[in-house]
Amino acid sequence: MVNKSLNDLYDYVPLKIYQNDKYFKFSLDSVLLAEFVKNPNTKKSIIELCAGNCAVSMILSTKTSAKIKAVELQKEIYELGKESIDYNKLENQIDVINCDIKDVKKYFPGNNCEVIVCNPPYFVNNSSSFINNEDIKAIARHEITITLEEIIKISSKLLKLNGELYMVHRSERIDEIIELCSKYGIRVKNIQFVSTKKSQDPRLVLIRAIRGSKSGIKILKELCIEDLETFKNIFWKE
Repeated sequence: MVNKSLNDLYDYVPLKIYQNDKYFKFSLDSVLLAEFVKNPNTKKSIIELCAGNCAVSMILSTKTSAKIKAVELQKEIYELGKESIDYNKLENQIDVINCDIKDVKKYFPGNNCEVIVCNPPYFVNNSSSFINNEDIKAIARHEITITLEEIIKISSKLLKLNGELYMVHRSERIDEIIELCSKYGIRVKNIQFVSTKKSQDPRLVLIRAIRGSKSGIKILKELCIEDLETFKNIFWKE
């Protein structure tokens, strides 16, 4: 594969990840999402939707022995993820599936999963959207093949009662996320905003929602990346 490189997976030694500069590289968003999962060591089944090159799944593998299913639509990105899983000898824990999220019912029984993690496309796809000319980047960033509502609806069908949905998204879409989760029976329970610098408004938001939970949201202390030396062990200091 042209432009492919093998890089460190942040500081999760000794994990390595295959990436392609032409497409995109794993980002801070993926690290934050993986670290945001509460008590992963107690879980037995995890599904990652919009898995990309499987950075989130691989980070989670350092925290849990749970079986992880990583679902990625784009063949080129799926192949990078699969190659990384094989390189790190994680094939017995992480199963990478190349399919459309809308077709996951072919692979998973309904209402049976404990945890879903998702770093979805952040931007709506409409006439005013600026879409990247590179199709792979465009699909990763914009709701071209899947919408936020479809992801939440499908998650509701996959999660068992009291199963958890973890998502990282743009902070300006928080109202939509709360509304859609409620619509499909997944109540948002925790929200944590993330800013890059103390002088800036939060750009990202981390969401924890529970299927079948009662209403009531706890806003966790805002996270400022500028103040952190590491992303590890920073969450759930309640």
